[in-house]
Amino acid sequence: MERKVVEGPVRSREKSKQKLLNAVGKILKTKGFTALKVNDIATTAGLDKKLIYNYFGGVDQLIDEYIRSQDFWSNITLENAADMPDDGGREFMRLMLLSQFDYVAKNKELQKILLWGLYESRKSLKRVADDREIAGEVLLKHISDPFFGEKALHFRALMAIIVSGIYYLDMFTAVNGKTFCGIDLTQAAGRTEIKKALESLVTMIYETQQPVKKKRTAPKKTVARP
Repeated sequence: MERKVVEGPVRSREKSKQKLLNAVGKILKTKGFTALKVNDIATTAGLDKKLIYNYFGGVDQLIDEYIRSQDFWSNITLENAADMPDDGGREFMRLMLLSQFDYVAKNKELQKILLWGLYESRKSLKRVADDREIAGEVLLKHISDPFFGEKALHFRALMAIIVSGIYYLDMFTAVNGKTFCGIDLTQAAGRTEIKKALESLVTMIYETQQPVKKKRTAPKKTVARP
């Protein structure tokens, strides 16, 4: 006979807290960060707004708790590259950029949080940016830096432009849903062209920016004179 789980005060509290956190995510996804008001959050959660203050201390603390609970950059890890060939991360970088392009496009909450971070200075939003930097630093320090040597910083600058471009295109498409440079990113054909461009950029970077290795010259033979 199955044991019946009793709905106690602690369990009820945790369920209510999760409902409020879920409500923040839902509003963020559908209406944006400007709509995160105490009454709207409570209504979306189907709970009394007093619980926001009882459980979190206020709406700001609830929002910060939601942002801290998200793990947006777990898809970027050094473990993903454990079996990488000795190519300086060329293939891995190609796949990572393509993955990020799709990941940001599908994650509406991340889009809104990235956009929010441009408008407001907030510790929890800075944490999202810091997590991104930590994940990226692992890859750059252990994979691309040793490969590019003296050109490592330049490679990082190129990646910064590419990654920021990915974020902007995805956010622009989500907000406006219009074309960019005549390419409709709401359509599969348009997104495919951007992916082809990303692959072309990776190829050009790795073929043109790799330091030229100096050829070893054999020592000149000295002929002993009689």
